[in-house]
Amino acid sequence: MTLSLLVSMSLFALVASLSPGPVNLVSLSCSARFGAKAGINYITGATLGFILLFLLIGLALQQILSLLPHLTLLLRGLGTLFLLYLSWQLWHDKGELKVEGDDSTPNFMMGAVIQWLNPKAWLASVSGIAVYIPSAEFEQVLIFASLYLPICWLSLGVWVVIGILLGQYFQSPAKMRLLNRTLGGLLAASSLAIWF
Repeated sequence: MTLSLLVSMSLFALVASLSPGPVNLVSLSCSARFGAKAGINYITGATLGFILLFLLIGLALQQILSLLPHLTLLLRGLGTLFLLYLSWQLWHDKGELKVEGDDSTPNFMMGAVIQWLNPKAWLASVSGIAVYIPSAEFEQVLIFASLYLPICWLSLGVWVVIGILLGQYFQSPAKMRLLNRTLGGLLAASSLAIWF
């Protein structure tokens, strides 16, 4: 594998991970509301969930999806419904500041699961593998995943930092409702935009 290919893979991973999407917006909201610890816990789950998805797509699912193209549509539809549900929850949240141990705090497992229902994660995995390692050889998939892991975690970490900074301003229920409704609207728009 050439250095230029490794750099290209890294840049793809950076753009795909840093660009706004459902996981990024939930990372921002989580850290703004519940703090750094909750945000880091959530993005760690999201990163590991994504890497597992990426590896499975690279090693097996890409072939399965080519044989069963309707499965892609089903996963995309289910993912969109889940993201719209998260948008609805953000929109209707009362904005009350809660303690860190609250059951509604996004956690590691939610971060991991959301990636499997996130159309952006599926598209990033399939397109990244198809463009950079179309043969999907085991060693190449592992190298790409090992580049993606720290880049994804650090990129989501940027959203956590932004959330912490915004959280300092949004310390009232009314301001938190405004932030949550804005993020809920953006999340709904980003999940619906994939269909157009």
